[in-house]
Amino acid sequence: MKKKQIAILGSTGSIGTQALQVIEEHSDLYEVYCLTANNRVELLAEQAHRFHPAAIVIANEARYDELKRLTDDIPDVKVYAGAQAINEIVEAKPIDIVLTAMVGFAGLTPTIHAIKARKTIALANKETLVVAGALIGNLATQYHAPILPVDSEHSAIFQSLVGEDVNRIDKILLTASGGPFRNFTIEQLAQVTKADALRHPTWDMGAKITIDSASMMNKGFEVIEAKWLFGVKASQIQVLVHPQSIVHSAVQFDAGAVKAQLGVPDMRLPIQYAFSYPKRLTLSGERLDLFKTRSLEFFEPDLKKFRCLALAFEAIEKGGNMPCIVNAANEIVNRGFLEDKCGFLQMSDIIAETMQRCTYDASPTYDTYIATDAEARRIATELMNK
Repeated sequence: MKKKQIAILGSTGSIGTQALQVIEEHSDLYEVYCLTANNRVELLAEQAHRFHPAAIVIANEARYDELKRLTDDIPDVKVYAGAQAINEIVEAKPIDIVLTAMVGFAGLTPTIHAIKARKTIALANKETLVVAGALIGNLATQYHAPILPVDSEHSAIFQSLVGEDVNRIDKILLTASGGPFRNFTIEQLAQVTKADALRHPTWDMGAKITIDSASMMNKGFEVIEAKWLFGVKASQIQVLVHPQSIVHSAVQFDAGAVKAQLGVPDMRLPIQYAFSYPKRLTLSGERLDLFKTRSLEFFEPDLKKFRCLALAFEAIEKGGNMPCIVNAANEIVNRGFLEDKCGFLQMSDIIAETMQRCTYDASPTYDTYIATDAEARRIATELMNK
């Protein structure tokens, strides 16, 4: 049987490295065609030696020579650099699946190129749908490119909907761990540090998404993503804080029945399901033991404490390029918080002000998104540096 050829955009990040574990465990079914990274040349070179892809790409062109030197002993692995090289490599004919695990807005353009090349998209880069959900949905339909969610929550919803094509969704129950600050007061939140925010109680993730989880902006983005993936209104999406992270999300149907996907917090599960769908494959690792799970708790999120989640709902209601504005401003303040340039609560203040100041467009095109992203980043940076 021919092995599926997989391109991993962002192979050195948390999702990318776990995807490689899945491929390694099922090397009879999957093969790495291409790996890309932004800056981490040492790990990318190490992965190239281990998995022997046809090509590797480093987005930061300044690090091309270093990567080339580190891979001189594997001359059959082609080495490229730059954003345009990533856009081009995803169009390579042998590729079956493109796992988009790049961080932030940078994932949008290569995802569009992969869709136009009719690749199956294993979507881990939520910002793609946050920024340009309508555009991506239209392109995926036009080019018959399946989009399979990799986020644990959206994979859970997707799995709950398998076989339910003729049944109408009443609402989506989107679970959230609540992050490390679930029980903090606003006064306590004003004092938290990046070290505090990076200590997630349940998941081991990259720095950006861990900060987004702490502020609950990540959950706000997932609400936007769910709207586009599953064709529901924002009013049909209910966020539930579920600290145990066992129920990964659920769907309630018109009749009142609820289907949920449960499992241990292990991102390899949704990654593998996106690769193997509609089949389920064996996977090493811990299994859920409900006898050891003493309680499953669910709470309403506090939108006053976690204003970022409220801002995301506002952006959905406004539509147009507003989610793009929110995403761009968030990328600036997220990085600013990690670099000690703004406080935890300041992040939502700056995002809200950017939403007010940035040019609004009710019917954005691809070019609009590019311009909006640049404008919102500039405004957010100015506000942060005041």
